[in-house]
Amino acid sequence: MLFGRRDKRDSFERQAEKVFPSVFGTALRLTRSREEAEDLAQEAIVRAYEAYDRFDGTNFKAWMLRIVTNLYINRYRQRQRGPQLGSLDEEGVVEPMSAESEVPDRILFDNALGSEVETALAKVPEDFRLAVILSDIEGMSYQEIADATGVPIGTVRSRLARGRSMLRKALEEYATREGYLKQGADE
Repeated sequence: MLFGRRDKRDSFERQAEKVFPSVFGTALRLTRSREEAEDLAQEAIVRAYEAYDRFDGTNFKAWMLRIVTNLYINRYRQRQRGPQLGSLDEEGVVEPMSAESEVPDRILFDNALGSEVETALAKVPEDFRLAVILSDIEGMSYQEIADATGVPIGTVRSRLARGRSMLRKALEEYATREGYLKQGADE
């Protein structure tokens, strides 16, 4: 029995060490506070270790991010008074599309996340920001995001489209100023 616990701990530690940067980065983007992110990431690691026997073994990173997300959502809900906006669940929202090379959030996410991006991302309302972080930064699928947040895939798509749109608007001026987007027809 003792040997089994050591194996469990070693296996968990190896996997947790690999994904901790994503766990902490996601916690930091969600909380926007280093101290809160450290607490959230630590609590997620503890909860994951306690539940490791129930881990199905398929995608440790997605499982850990689901735990971080759920812990954050629970904390966020405890702080909130009153219902969330009903319009968050609209499924008919269509994301405006342009050439991949001209989408400011894509360009900037493909490079390093700078302070302008972090600032713009912090201004995106909570549910939308969470969808953008989990999809575009952590690379989770719609289904993984739906599982992590407890909402239908259609809601994930809606939140992602709206979040990207809000982020795009916030970043257009910055992207033009920095030369990521060109004004007018000249190259």
